[in-house]
Amino acid sequence: MRHLTTHIHASLTSLEGRRFERLAARAIVLRGEDILMLYTQRYDDYTLPGGGINAGENIEQGLIRELQEETGATNITNLQAFGCYEEFRPWYKDDADLMQMKSYCFTCEIDAELGVTNYEDYEIKNGMKAVWINIYDAIAHNQHTLDNSDKKGMSLARELFLLRLIAKECLTELLPDLEPAALPSLGYFRR
Repeated sequence: MRHLTTHIHASLTSLEGRRFERLAARAIVLRGEDILMLYTQRYDDYTLPGGGINAGENIEQGLIRELQEETGATNITNLQAFGCYEEFRPWYKDDADLMQMKSYCFTCEIDAELGVTNYEDYEIKNGMKAVWINIYDAIAHNQHTLDNSDKKGMSLARELFLLRLIAKECLTELLPDLEPAALPSLGYFRR
């Protein structure tokens, strides 16, 4: 799978020290310009559905499980590798100084109707819910949260990068009259 970028959290001054690796899978589900996202009230942001890979799961199995749990998606098919986003974050427990997370992103298709979700307690407390939103509205909303909120989560830089790249690479077929070079480089754009 292609490497998309490496992001180092601004509070880290070094990548030395005790670290652990976390593997995650994230789903990209598009319907035209609408994308399936998780809105989290606590952080006032939109994130791609997905999460950590459990022991004994491969990445695709983890993706399907997370997508089902977080959105109620059914009949998940046509998984296609999109890319891996790597990030280094500070860690808050005594067992390590930093976390290296690799988020493996896949495009996929699901049935039109979402079923029952199975959120973890912290996801319920954070006010998480699955929503369809126009991708450009999600980008604008997350950028506003990044620029103006003191409660933003550490995943916001990742989500903005991924949403912009998804819009650039996956929605260009909706813009057949434009050459890809004419699209702004990972910036916010709307046709």
